[in-house]
Amino acid sequence: MTFGTFDIFHQGHKYFLQQAKKYGDYLIVIIARDATVKQVKLNLPDKNEKQRQQIVIKSQLANKVVLGNLKDKYAVIKKFKPDIICLGYDQKYFVNQLQDKIKKLKLNTKIIRLRSYKPYKYKTSIIKNK
Repeated sequence: MTFGTFDIFHQGHKYFLQQAKKYGDYLIVIIARDATVKQVKLNLPDKNEKQRQQIVIKSQLANKVVLGNLKDKYAVIKKFKPDIICLGYDQKYFVNQLQDKIKKLKLNTKIIRLRSYKPYKYKTSIIKNK
């Protein structure tokens, strides 16, 4: 399982999902809801949550692509009980308490930080500023 906004779907995102896929035989991608993106990044994404979901589905890099839960950010973990959660190299929202939440859910989910792919070039904030 992995999480992201995927506003401008670029090579860094593709690399991220390809890496995540190597850690299991079924990859679930959770798309950040518009309200969540607004809350944590203080701006709405350029594309709405349904558009971003469709872009990731069309990439065919994930087996399942779902929208996050607006009320409980950890509900998808409760629902899908992933063996592994892959986080991006720069992912910082909702991850500080992730290990504690997993323990409270009595899961044995392993958390893995993935490597970046040319972050000086393939990062949404950089692309948007061009």
